[in-house]
Amino acid sequence: MSAPLEFALDTFGDVTVGSDGDKVSYAQVIRNVVDEAVLADSLGIDAFGIGEHHRQDFAVTAPEIVLAAIASRTERIKLSTAVTVLSSDDPVRVFERFATLDAVSRGRAEIILGRGSFTESFPLFGYDLGQYSELFEEKLDLLAQLLEEGPVTWQGQLRPGQLTDQHVYPKTESGRIRTWIGVGGSPESVIRAAAYRMPLMLAIIGGQPGRFAPYVDLYHRALAELKAETLPVGVHSPGHIAETDEQAREELWPHYRTMIDRIGRERGWPPTNRSRFDGEADQGSLYVGSPETVAQKIANTVRSLGVQRFELKYSAGTLPHEKLMNSIRLYGEQVVPRVRELLAAG
Repeated sequence: MSAPLEFALDTFGDVTVGSDGDKVSYAQVIRNVVDEAVLADSLGIDAFGIGEHHRQDFAVTAPEIVLAAIASRTERIKLSTAVTVLSSDDPVRVFERFATLDAVSRGRAEIILGRGSFTESFPLFGYDLGQYSELFEEKLDLLAQLLEEGPVTWQGQLRPGQLTDQHVYPKTESGRIRTWIGVGGSPESVIRAAAYRMPLMLAIIGGQPGRFAPYVDLYHRALAELKAETLPVGVHSPGHIAETDEQAREELWPHYRTMIDRIGRERGWPPTNRSRFDGEADQGSLYVGSPETVAQKIANTVRSLGVQRFELKYSAGTLPHEKLMNSIRLYGEQVVPRVRELLAAG
């Protein structure tokens, strides 16, 4: 029997604007993220993720601390990153911080590991961007051993020092922190997730979701060849929900455009336009619209990919906190039950 479908929300702690159009302080954005997670918990959402970034348009640089604050005000929701940039962090400290979060949340901590689509953390913490892939591979190997919670003997090429029968604390009550690997579309990354027996989180932020079906198939085939147990696959995609399709698009579009164009200038992309935005909303991986529209689109993605978790990245640039709260409320009260109805109907 397949695992039940989980519904999640995640945010990068985007710096938003207030009702006066001025940007909200970083401190207030962080407090707002906590309130957003508390609402998600009250609505029965299964998981809440916070991304790690080190740049001026995002407020959260230390997700575990924000997640710990959320843990103190929630009861059941799983608490995750989206993602932890392991390449520019230390695996021992990552384990220690998440084991501590797991303790204060009574077993609700999760990690989603990634190499990071933004690279500001590399120079900030003194890492060579030229070793982007090598750093991740080596540190993932160490963290995978630490997650077993036994003595670790390990030595790498890039991380200084070696470990000899080293225990790391605190140990968790369950004996394991659920840890996913985030993948943006590389077959090698898919196979790596299977090799380490970690659940797969697909970041599908553009184009038709169905094009990722070969990656899901590759992951399951790799697990089968390794004689490993079946593990869940999740999808992370952006979106926004309002009472009507028109309202959702009109609310999101100006903030989405500002965000995409800002990132595009850094990466050499041409400016976006309304036609591209509407195309992603109609056929791509932008889940924007009324509860019925978004539910239908999520159900189609779940059917086509056979995933066990859907994560909606509900924040989008400067989109105000009040709009985000309404989107969360509609997701929990209307979208989630409607998706379940659609899937049950076949």
